[in-house]
Amino acid sequence: MALTESRYEASELPDLLPIYYRRLFPYPQYFRWLNYGGVHKNYFQNREFSFTLKDDIYVRYQSFNNQNELEKEMQKMVPYKIDIGAVYSHKPSQHNSVKSGIFQPEAKELVFDIDMTDYDDVRTCCSSADICHKCWTLMTIAIKILDRALEEDFGFQHRLWVYSGRRGVHCWVCDENARKLSQAARSAVAEYLSVVKGGTDTIKKVHLTHPIHPSIEEAINVINRYFKDYAVDKQDIFGSKETWQKVLALAPDEFREGLQIDFVKARNSAQRWELLHRTLTKNMNTYHLKEIMLQYCYPRLDVNVSKGVNHLLKSPFSVHPKTGRISVPMDVKTLDKFDPFSVPTISSLCQELDKKTEAEQENTSTENGEEPEMKRRTRDYKKTSLLGPIKIFEQFLDKMEQSRKGLLLKQSGISY
Repeated sequence: MALTESRYEASELPDLLPIYYRRLFPYPQYFRWLNYGGVHKNYFQNREFSFTLKDDIYVRYQSFNNQNELEKEMQKMVPYKIDIGAVYSHKPSQHNSVKSGIFQPEAKELVFDIDMTDYDDVRTCCSSADICHKCWTLMTIAIKILDRALEEDFGFQHRLWVYSGRRGVHCWVCDENARKLSQAARSAVAEYLSVVKGGTDTIKKVHLTHPIHPSIEEAINVINRYFKDYAVDKQDIFGSKETWQKVLALAPDEFREGLQIDFVKARNSAQRWELLHRTLTKNMNTYHLKEIMLQYCYPRLDVNVSKGVNHLLKSPFSVHPKTGRISVPMDVKTLDKFDPFSVPTISSLCQELDKKTEAEQENTSTENGEEPEMKRRTRDYKKTSLLGPIKIFEQFLDKMEQSRKGLLLKQSGISY
C-alpha cells in the first residue's frame, strides 16, 4: 500500500473534536471495559482520568460516577488527549480532601509501551517520531513476541493491543490478577521481558547466557521469520560500510577483521548476511548471531511505564493531536495486515459522516422526532471506518465477560 494518509490539519482539531465526542466516541463499550462488570464496588468511580486540553492545559485526577457523567464531561471539556490512570482508594476528584497518605493507587492494568524512537540506533529508514512501512515491521515483531510471552509464560488471557496514533503501540493486560499486581511484581514482569539493555553509549546491548532461556528462543523463532526481509532487504543493514560496521561491532573480535575484508568484496547486503551467518554458524558462534538479531529486532520496552501502578497511559480511542489518527485496538490475528497509515483520522471520520445522504439522515429520526442520542451515535460510528476497530474492542470485551461468567459459575459450583 502506498504511503498515504487522510488529509489532516491540526488547526481543524478544535472544530472536529466536539463532533467526535458527541457522535463517534464508543462510550458504552468504553464503560463496559473500565467497569469490569461492576463486580468491585466503586471500581469505575475511583478510576483516574487525565485530560490534556487545548494549549496543553493538563487536568489530572478526573473521576466519574457512571458512563453518563463521563460522557457529559468529555463533551464539555473536549480533551485533546485522554490518559487513563489507576483505580484509587478514594475518588480521584476528591484527592485534596482525603488525609495525606490515605489516597493510594490500589489497582491498574499491567501496561506496556513500545515506542519506535527507541529503535533509532538500529533502523536506517526513519528517526525520531517518523515511521514508514519499512520500520513498522518492528512493531509487528514486538507484539508477536510479547503477546506470546504474556499468554504462555504468565497465563494472562485478556490483552488489549492498541496503536498509539503515531509511532508506537500499547498493551493493556486486563486480567484481574494482573490488575492487582504490586509495583515489585510489575517490575519483575517488565525485567523478565527486557532483553535489550543499555543506553545510547552502549554498543552491545544483548548478552545471552547458556543455555538460552526458552522464552528468548521463542522470540528468536519470531525474529527468524522476519529478519532477512526486514533487516537485510528493507533496512539494508549491510548496504554500506557505515551500517555494516555497526553489525560487525557486535561480532566476536576474532572474526571481525576477516569479515571486514570479505564484506568489501561482497556485492550486496544479502551476500554479506550470508557471510556473517556462515562464519558464525561454522565456528559454533550461533549465540553471537542470535544476539545480533535480538539487538536489531527484539521489543524495546519503556520499563518505567510498566512498573508504576499510578503511571498514566494514553487511552484507546483518544485522538493523536499531531497526526489526527485515532488510537485504535489491533487484532493480533491479522497483525501483518495492519497499516498505521490506513488508520482513520478524525478528519476522515467526520468526512464520512458528512457523506451520509439526506435519506439516511431522515432514517435516523422517528415519526415523533429525534431518536435517543445513544442510538443515533451508535449508527453514526457504524457508518464510518471506526466500525472495524470498535468490533475488535467488542470482541475483546465479550471474551472478558465470558471468562468472568465462567469464573462466577465455577465459584458457585455450577457446571455447564
